[in-house]
Amino acid sequence: MYCGSCLRDNALAAELIRRGHDAMLLPVYTPTRTDEVNVSADRVFFGGISVYLEQHVPVFRKSPKLFDRLWDSTAALRFASRRSIAVDPSSLGALTVSMLKGEAGNQHKEVEKLVEWLRHETAPDVTVLPNSLLISLARPVKEATGRPVCVTLQGEDLFIDGLPEADRRQTLELIRANVPHVDAFVAVSDYYAAFMRELLGVPEEKMRVVPLGINLEGFEPRAREANDADDAAGARDHTFTVGFFGRVAPEKGLHVLAEAYKLFRERDGGGAGSSRLEVGGYLAPEHRDYLRGVERRMKEWGLASEFGYRGAPGRDAKIEFLRGLDAFSLPATYDEPKGLSLIEAMACGVPAVVPRRGAFTELIARTGGGLLVEPDDARALADGLDALRRDRALADGLGRAGAAGVRENYSVARMADRALKVYGDVARVAGGAPGRAPHAVVA
Repeated sequence: MYCGSCLRDNALAAELIRRGHDAMLLPVYTPTRTDEVNVSADRVFFGGISVYLEQHVPVFRKSPKLFDRLWDSTAALRFASRRSIAVDPSSLGALTVSMLKGEAGNQHKEVEKLVEWLRHETAPDVTVLPNSLLISLARPVKEATGRPVCVTLQGEDLFIDGLPEADRRQTLELIRANVPHVDAFVAVSDYYAAFMRELLGVPEEKMRVVPLGINLEGFEPRAREANDADDAAGARDHTFTVGFFGRVAPEKGLHVLAEAYKLFRERDGGGAGSSRLEVGGYLAPEHRDYLRGVERRMKEWGLASEFGYRGAPGRDAKIEFLRGLDAFSLPATYDEPKGLSLIEAMACGVPAVVPRRGAFTELIARTGGGLLVEPDDARALADGLDALRRDRALADGLGRAGAAGVRENYSVARMADRALKVYGDVARVAGGAPGRAPHAVVA
């Protein structure tokens, strides 16, 4: 899959490197997959095969490290992850807890490998862990490097909430116990900073915000068709395309959008071909039945010919998909902390209709690129889509505002500026040379 966190971390590391900073991106579990040039190192720490074997087969917790090289190799990990693997938190509670125990967990040997490697490398000014589920590494990494550690917060609460209750409770206890070893937490939105500060018990002075940023190359706003005074006939002749882009999973709300599309079609007055609902994004094995359910409902409503799932396209195809939309929606049923695909759609000049929740609220407020509607309300979503269809001037104005707002607030350059400020401040407080460009290891 194209992981939103991997896309974000790779884009940041690439921009730091482009500016001449000495930044190293170290993959964890498996090699990263991005839709841009991948700047991550070849070596993978906490190789997924080793982590699994050490959790379930005790003998591998003490096997010689020489043997581990076989299944820790990039080739072996790529082979093992060629097929989609279900990541179901309800069955991963014990492994999550073990990882959070760090040196006392079943994967203690993996911690030793990382620490040993770090001790033979030039100490980075700052080490950045990609999420709080790896916070158990903060203390050993800090001891090995003698330098500060930051933790990025970018959506792991959804996984934590899906854990069995006993494991969820222990997971939060272990994360909170490690908070003192972290110099700064870096949230990807204002909403998520406030939410995670309360959930994890993070002191206010340790919380920072570095909003998402995207590489804008290729994200040119689509050229809108000329229509004099919102000519009604022209509007009827045009196929109004509503788009969804994100993981095809219940929490992302495709079923809500499908219902809203049905209501929208009941009032638009057009015949077959007047509108379409296009869907793109990663489909995990465990969610194939979910997509089939949505498709079945569209068929029952007589709208099957107007619905299409386009898979998980690469970068160029993704941009082409987004530029072909007249309206974008991602009606998440939870408080979305990031909203990466919303940013990408607005960068293409596509007006959005999204629920008033999570990071969506601040993204729309800062860009002016869309309409906010009541969460989990298909009728309100249909009203928003209908407003964009009926009022071309409104839709075009929102599209232009969104494209400009993303360029002002959510470019990769802006993200790097903010990240460097945080890393630089943390390094200076820890005794780094003033003005020195931070060398960051971003795992």
